[in-house]
Amino acid sequence: MLQRNAGSQAQMGQQGRPDVQVTTPRTNEPVVTGEQYLVFSLLDREFAIQAQYIQGVERLAEVTVIPHVADWVKGVINLRGSISSVVDLRAFLGLDSLPYDPRTRLLSVKYNEMLICLVVDSVSEMVPVQTKTIDQDLRGIPQWAATYSLGLALAGKRQVILLDAARLLFADKMHHYSA
Repeated sequence: MLQRNAGSQAQMGQQGRPDVQVTTPRTNEPVVTGEQYLVFSLLDREFAIQAQYIQGVERLAEVTVIPHVADWVKGVINLRGSISSVVDLRAFLGLDSLPYDPRTRLLSVKYNEMLICLVVDSVSEMVPVQTKTIDQDLRGIPQWAATYSLGLALAGKRQVILLDAARLLFADKMHHYSA
């Protein structure tokens, strides 16, 4: 069980949310937590999107194909009573397509009222990311992901590329997808 350390000040991170410092009851050592991010993979890279924008993680189900759209739009799906577009994130970013397998997942991402389901290779975990560990220098990020990225961050001992849900969902390319 974690408790808030009364003697510490919460530091304000991006989006005006605090990075909260807590202490563990046994050791009384501070453990800093940050914003929660969902980590997923594409190719051999790990990416993350802020958890507050993730509506769910699903196995890839039956997608209704829509004719005359870009190849990265796989169609639409009925997700808990709402119709949502399904976008293959690999194809959207211009990467080689792979056949879907049992690890393939569908991330429903919502920003404001925009909901889009993204097909990703796999989902691994939810991790806290401290604002101070985010490196906004985009030179370490592949060109195909830099446009939609917030930067690189440490998630445990791994480096992940943080994707900005707003930049991704409201990108011009996302809204001009006729074939």
